[in-house]
Amino acid sequence: MFSNIGIPGLILILVLALIIFGPKKLPEIGRAVGQSLKEFKNSTKGIIEDDKIEEDKIKK
Repeated sequence: MFSNIGIPGLILILVLALIIFGPKKLPEIGRAVGQSLKEFKNSTKGIIEDDKIEEDKIKK
């Protein structure tokens, strides 16, 4: 997905985000995105573990 962006494109995106959101809001947005990704990862991990438990019950 991001393999075609390259370094100049990434720098352009970061500069635009800095201009749009400002230096005070950018860390808050980054923190919120990080927490959201962490929660998503934990929830999908829980779903996968639940599926494995159900498969084990079915096999027995």
